Amino acid sequence: MPPTPPPGPIDTPSPSLPPSPSDEPEVDNNGVFNVRKFGAVGDGVTDDTEAFKTTWDTSCSNANDTVSVLFVPYGYTFMIQSTIFTGPCRSYQSFQVDGTIITPDGPESWPSNISKRQWLVFYRVNGMALKGAGVIDGRGQKWWDLPCKPHRAVNKSAIVAGPCDSPITLRFFMSSNLTVEGLKIQNSPQFHFRFDGCQGVHVDSLHITAPPLSPNTDGIHIENSNSVTIYNSIISNGDDCVSIGSGSYDVDIRNLTCGPGGHGISIGSLGNHNSHACVSNITVRDSIIKYSDNGVRIKTWQGGSGSVSGVTFDNIHMESVRNPIIIDQYYCMTKDCGNKTSAVFVSDIAYQGIKGTYDIRSPPMHFGCSDAIPCTNLTLSDIELLPAKGEIVLDPFCWNAYGIAEELSIPPVWCLMSDPPPTALQGALVDKCGGSR
Repeated sequence: MPPTPPPGPIDTPSPSLPPSPSDEPEVDNNGVFNVRKFGAVGDGVTDDTEAFKTTWDTSCSNANDTVSVLFVPYGYTFMIQSTIFTGPCRSYQSFQVDGTIITPDGPESWPSNISKRQWLVFYRVNGMALKGAGVIDGRGQKWWDLPCKPHRAVNKSAIVAGPCDSPITLRFFMSSNLTVEGLKIQNSPQFHFRFDGCQGVHVDSLHITAPPLSPNTDGIHIENSNSVTIYNSIISNGDDCVSIGSGSYDVDIRNLTCGPGGHGISIGSLGNHNSHACVSNITVRDSIIKYSDNGVRIKTWQGGSGSVSGVTFDNIHMESVRNPIIIDQYYCMTKDCGNKTSAVFVSDIAYQGIKGTYDIRSPPMHFGCSDAIPCTNLTLSDIELLPAKGEIVLDPFCWNAYGIAEELSIPPVWCLMSDPPPTALQGALVDKCGGSR
């Protein structure tokens, strides 16, 4: 049986008339700081950046015994430039968005003296909730249309990062004790969320949307972060639904709907530019992935080092997914990536209750492990993947992959090997990440 889908999209109110200022909370002894009371206009045209900065600084410095609330009222649209909201604050912060926040409209409207890599940044904040029934809109179309974007480029090998820098909509950096819930985030020029160097993150009941072909619009990206939960959310975009980067551990993902569109739930990419990567203790369960290029994926570059271990994918329903289960240790953005003799070590990966349909352009299971270091301790149980159209059932693909199918799967997995030779793991045993945290 497929898992119970998460709650439906959050309806965004569209009032015909904005409320009057008298209907809005005042700055009061209860610790509510309304951006309109600090000069924000909310007409969608006026630059309200300074008003938001002043409101944050005031709220952040408020020594409230409970919670200080930065309030973005319903019925208004606030345009703000790239902004860093800096902590630490003197009290727990609630950034309550009931209205709409928009970015400047495209690269030409972005100030030349401001970095194009991020829009709204929360830095060194310990204790905060970003929540509400409002909308945060990255207005990404003009960024996606840049000629240097991957899906627009004639010669992909000539792509360089510089002229294609595009802002991440929401970045939490070196922060802790965070809650993000209830919002609609849409049309980010690049990642919608990035949690980098964070600890204690709870994400719940988000609705993240971007067109299926919008480049690099990952829903939620996690890097160098731990104790992260992502629950009960809907993500439909043009890239990874959730991507988990190096330095991440203790991540629990449940009751997500990914798609239609996008690239599924990914660990990686890891090991780019011969880097050292460590990811462990990741659980993805009770989720749906539909009409996506990938389902659950681990992707690493050749030449990297480190390890991915202790990963469980459990009770995932696939609906017409091209690669439902995939390990790709030959990940490459161009056609000229040469073979290398080192790799990220992939081990202790469990696939349980993965069921549904796949697009027959690719095998339902692909275990493409490194020539240099094999994947080990892959465990499959209760797998049932059928073609979405037609009657042809494709065989799984295995390369240097060791593990076991604990019970008969559909299709059968005969290609996994058992008991890798000790010499195959010598390099991996030296370079595991067990003591690196």
